[in-house]
Amino acid sequence: MQQNVPGDSGVAEPDDGGHVPHASAQRKPPAKVPHDHRARHFRAPRHSGDGPEPVYGATAMERFNRGAWAWGKEIVTILAIALVLSFLIKTFLFRAFYIPSGSMENTLQINDRIFVNLLVPEPFALKRGDVVVFKDTQGWLTQKPKVEGPFSWVGDVATFIGLAPDSSEQHLVKRVIGLPGDKVKCCTSDGKLSVNGEPITEPYLFPGAAPSDTTFEVTVPEGQMWVMGDHRNNSEDSRAHQAGSGTGFVPIADVEGRAVVIAWPLNHSGILGNYPDVFKNVPAPQNASQGSPSAPPAGK
Repeated sequence: MQQNVPGDSGVAEPDDGGHVPHASAQRKPPAKVPHDHRARHFRAPRHSGDGPEPVYGATAMERFNRGAWAWGKEIVTILAIALVLSFLIKTFLFRAFYIPSGSMENTLQINDRIFVNLLVPEPFALKRGDVVVFKDTQGWLTQKPKVEGPFSWVGDVATFIGLAPDSSEQHLVKRVIGLPGDKVKCCTSDGKLSVNGEPITEPYLFPGAAPSDTTFEVTVPEGQMWVMGDHRNNSEDSRAHQAGSGTGFVPIADVEGRAVVIAWPLNHSGILGNYPDVFKNVPAPQNASQGSPSAPPAGK
């Protein structure tokens, strides 16, 4: 006989024999949460430290600081690379110079900025007709006191690393006419310059200028060169210094390099040639190993 227990409905439930249903049969499937594609753009909430309110992601200032720092590092890296490359180019390949006088007109004009190939005379050989920049070790130039100012060091640094042309005015620029062993003479019966007995026609001369307003005959010693300006009546070159102090020959070791490009001003920019056709018929010197430094030029 079945007894009802107080609180019991009185309806007997079927006996399942002590069987416990599987857990999955009792668990309801989880409710689907609508996917919000914007959620992936936010980090977990964190507290700002100033109060209990959570701060989602980085603040605008933090994002700006990170971006500015990244840009700053990139700019500094680019500038450092540019300065190193400029220094290496200035030291081993090209160097800029400023033209202060008219001795090379019209080939070079006052205030021209030129680039010089530092690979001449070594490893590439010097040639007749080359326009070269050389150090003044013979005392051709008047020594000028260096102008000092509060920011003069800026120009010195820019020149050192190759960002500005050398304007120290302790270099000269001339055209090579004679190399070791060459006999250079002026003038022939028709008023031309001759090298090793071969008269040459010089198209680079300043319009109306004669090959030389003085007569001379010299033999270039070993390791030296004979140089002249293109504006012959406005150039104190080898002629004047050989006559005055016997220092007209310039050591090839003093050559900084060969001028190859006029970079500024733009209306005068271009490539500088060495006019190989002018000297193509000049024979080799008969005694290139010795030369004679003791042959002074004659008078005017």
